[in-house]
Amino acid sequence: MEPVNVNFLKDAGIGADILIEGLPGVGQVGKLVAEHIIHELDAEKIAEIYSQYFPPQVLIDEEGVVRLVRNEIYRYDNGEKQILFLVGDCQSTSAEGHYHLTECYLDIAERLGVKVIYTLGGYGVGHLVDEPRVLSAVNTPGLRKTVEEAGAIFEREEPGGGIIGASGLLLGLGTLRGMKGVCLMAETSGYLVDPKSAGSLLSVLTKLTGLEVSPTTLQNRATEMELMITKLREAEHARQNEELTYIG
Repeated sequence: MEPVNVNFLKDAGIGADILIEGLPGVGQVGKLVAEHIIHELDAEKIAEIYSQYFPPQVLIDEEGVVRLVRNEIYRYDNGEKQILFLVGDCQSTSAEGHYHLTECYLDIAERLGVKVIYTLGGYGVGHLVDEPRVLSAVNTPGLRKTVEEAGAIFEREEPGGGIIGASGLLLGLGTLRGMKGVCLMAETSGYLVDPKSAGSLLSVLTKLTGLEVSPTTLQNRATEMELMITKLREAEHARQNEELTYIG
C-alpha cells in the first residue's frame, strides 16, 4: 500500500469551483455540517482516500463486516453550482501525514479547478455555549469583509495557537497554489458532539456559498442534545445535593 491511495469511483473530469472540508475534529462540528449538506443535496461520492497516515484500524458495520478507515470526496452539481466535499473517518496520526494528505487533497482540488476552499471545524471553549459564535480566518485579506457580512467574526487572540490539521493546512498550502481559503469555526464545549454549534456554522456557510440547505435535521438533533444536557445537569445537581445532605 502506498502512503496515500486515491480511488476514483466516478469520472473526475467534471470541474468544481468550491471545496468544502468537514473532517473529524473538535465537537465533530465540521463533520456534522458537511455530512448534513451532502445528505440534503444528495451529493455523489466520487473518490475514496486510503492512507498509511490514518489510524491502524478497521471499522465494523452493523453486520459485522470490516472496512479500512478512509476519507471521501463527494461532488454536487446542479448545473449552476459545482461543489466538492471532503469528509471521512479521520485525520492523520502524524504531523508528516497531515502535510502529505493535505497535498493530496489539494492535488484533487487543483485537478478539478477549485478556486475557493471552505474548511469547517469547532473551536473548543471548555464549557457549554448557549449562542455559539462562528469565528473565522482567511488566507486572503480581501475575503474578510464578505465573511463578516455572512455572520462570522474575527478575533485577534482566538483561536489561540492557530488552526491545527487539515482545516488550517488547506488554507496555508492552498495559498501556494493560488486558491482562496476561508476557515469557519463554531464555538463548542469540545467534549460533546455539538449539533447546535453545527447549526450556527451552517447558517454562515450557506450565506457564503449560496447553497439552499434545510437546517431542520440539525435543529432536531440540537434539541435532543439540549434535553440530554439538561438531564445530565439535573443528575449532577441531585448528586451534589445528596453529598451535601450526607456531610451535614
